[in-house]
Amino acid sequence: MKSFLTKAVVLLASFCLSAAVAFSQDANKTTVTGTVIDEAGYPMIGLTVVIKGTTQGATTDIDGNYEITAEKGSTLVFSYIGYLTQEVVLGEQAVINLQLQPDTELLSDAIVIGYGTTTKKDLTGSVSSLSTDDFNGGLISSPEQLINGKTSGVTITSGGGSPTSGSTIRIRGGASLNASNDPLIVIDGVPLENGGGSVGGMSTNPLSLINPSDMESMTILKDASSTAIYGSRASNGVIIITTKKGKSDKLNITFSTTNSIQTKTKTAEMLSRDQFIEIATAAGYGDLLGTANTDWNRQIYKVAFGTDNNLSVSGQFAKNLPFRVSLGYYNQDGIVKTDNAKRYTANLNFAPTFFDDYLKFNFSAKAALSKNRYAPSGTAIFNATTGDPTRPVYSDSDLYGGYSEILGTDGTPNGTAYNPLGLLEQTSSTDNVKRIIANADVDYKMHFLPELKFHGTLGIDYGRGSSIYLVPDTAASNYSTGGSYAPTGPNWNINRLATAYLNYNKYFENAKIRLDATLGYDYQYWRAYTAAGDSYSYAGYLDQDNLEDYSQSSQYSATDLRHVLMSYYARVNFSYDSRYLLTATIRRDGSSRFAKDQRWGTFPSVAAAWTLSEEPWLRDSKAVSNLKLRASFGVTGQQELYSNYYYQPIYYQSTSNSTYPTGTLDPTTGAPEYGSYYYQPGAYNSDLTWETTNSWNFGLDWGFIDDRISGSVDFYTRKTYDLIATVPAAAGTNFTKTITDNVGNVDSKGLELSISAIPVQTKDWTWNISANMTWQKVTISSLSYIEGADVEPTLVGDTI
Repeated sequence: MKSFLTKAVVLLASFCLSAAVAFSQDANKTTVTGTVIDEAGYPMIGLTVVIKGTTQGATTDIDGNYEITAEKGSTLVFSYIGYLTQEVVLGEQAVINLQLQPDTELLSDAIVIGYGTTTKKDLTGSVSSLSTDDFNGGLISSPEQLINGKTSGVTITSGGGSPTSGSTIRIRGGASLNASNDPLIVIDGVPLENGGGSVGGMSTNPLSLINPSDMESMTILKDASSTAIYGSRASNGVIIITTKKGKSDKLNITFSTTNSIQTKTKTAEMLSRDQFIEIATAAGYGDLLGTANTDWNRQIYKVAFGTDNNLSVSGQFAKNLPFRVSLGYYNQDGIVKTDNAKRYTANLNFAPTFFDDYLKFNFSAKAALSKNRYAPSGTAIFNATTGDPTRPVYSDSDLYGGYSEILGTDGTPNGTAYNPLGLLEQTSSTDNVKRIIANADVDYKMHFLPELKFHGTLGIDYGRGSSIYLVPDTAASNYSTGGSYAPTGPNWNINRLATAYLNYNKYFENAKIRLDATLGYDYQYWRAYTAAGDSYSYAGYLDQDNLEDYSQSSQYSATDLRHVLMSYYARVNFSYDSRYLLTATIRRDGSSRFAKDQRWGTFPSVAAAWTLSEEPWLRDSKAVSNLKLRASFGVTGQQELYSNYYYQPIYYQSTSNSTYPTGTLDPTTGAPEYGSYYYQPGAYNSDLTWETTNSWNFGLDWGFIDDRISGSVDFYTRKTYDLIATVPAAAGTNFTKTITDNVGNVDSKGLELSISAIPVQTKDWTWNISANMTWQKVTISSLSYIEGADVEPTLVGDTI
């Protein structure tokens, strides 16, 4: 009995002691409530509140409220994507209300990529991003000139000194033979058409009608890891352009004007007038010389004036409705007379938000009118350089428009030595192009799951262009043909886009993991067509304002090119502790440019990065601010053809050179009469499919002394399979002697180096120095139907 009582007392004492300890622990805990708002005073929904060093936490509700129980003395961590994290040590307070501020460094570090944004520290691919502070200054005629020379691996070549000459853009060189080598250009989420979409009278440079003053940023995607999200159009790289939008609640009115004067600096060294006379006289042609003293270069060149004027107004109609409106006028003369480019632009953007920024809209429209006059500069410059300095500019008669001309033995103008000034002033080659690019975007951050966002885009790119080539019958160049009037167009380009994707982005504080996943769908439709029309010859002197007196010469046929691209894509970005990064992308494209069995292609990519500067043994280094290793592999495609119907059996109407007998005889000669047109089959290849490019990229990014010295180096290799090329067809296998087919491979490799430094950085001004270098080699490793065969193209296997 005594033993039983002893055990009972011990048990009761243990129970009481446990209860006392539990009571003591509960007494040390407290329940905290509060509300978290953002910088504008709106509740922050889905914000994470975590007890530091534990996995215990809570999230704010739709009103920004939270409740959490923790021990006194513990630290509460308040975190939200894009905002500065705050830590609060828990004392006796029962209510903790906070207002978080945006992470301005993170926002300024944001980079626009395909179907989303990321930050420099989270990049795994080879990407260059430039904003307004990085753009080239001066009189800029087209947006690509803003980044000329600014980034490695990107080559921008002007077509000439004329303001009407376009630019050629190459990212890491070309990867194709007959298909387009132009990069894909995306403006505010709308991919523009390249290559085969252009028709006569429309500008071949898709950027030439965009006002450079409206550019906010340009991101260049170079390796397959960053471009594979665009799949079948990404083999030549991608340029993503974001235009300016209204941001401030204050009304801002900005006007800028840039004016320039251009003049020739040097011409080809030729004989002086005296030397010319001496040589011509010695050769026995002295009696053919005149008495004038004409500097033909002075006659065709001029001091060219250029002006670029831009007016913008931005602000907010209401608290949640920012807007921006801009107008632009660009006018640039060429240094060769009659050469001129004019452009009128307008840009409208407004972006209303609702439900505390959970629902956002963005409406943007860019309109442009381009009017160009193209001088026959090449011929005029050659004729001026080699012209007879003893010949006067004008004659004493109205013949040939009053310009002096060198006549041949038959009394007609010499076709190789037309008067260069007369050639310029009597040739009128003009075009008129109108273009509208508009898009409507919607972003909805789910109330029940703020980390999940829906994005949708509807876009249209509409262009209409026409051109006129006009030479009067009095001009020496067309004296024997009765002049020339050749209108082209009107032509239309239409590009329609529908995009929808879901994006999930969340940082798991306790696990130190950030997950960014995107799943989407695209539908894009293109049409490029021209109406049937007529060309004419003159029956008398005419100009552009008097086209009444003409005679019909011939009819040209209509052109109508259409194609559709349907796509599914997914991307996952994973990072652990900001040290180990992984990106995986896959896109599935279906193009109507290929036959049913060849229509779909899959384009995957994977990339990894190791941020050494985030390792514990380097994180606190004052010398090294950034050090990252990158590696990627991906597959991209190419389907930019110059016709959309290579795979289809199509019949075409024959030309005047291909007619059949009418069944009647000529009453005079008795010969059979011809003149009836017929339909003839064109060449086609039902096995035609994508070009495919496999790419490797290895890179190193570095930054020292808070990135006062920074740079990157990339080494890449690319191998393009199934090159699209026009090759001879085996006799009897098709309806023409050549067909478009997939043949051969192109190999390329390159090294890119960029470095920048900030020698001086004060509160008032900053001095930046940057340089970049690119080395690349492109080799056609095979041009055969047989993989790897080093022989002339030979058709083997089945034919059509």
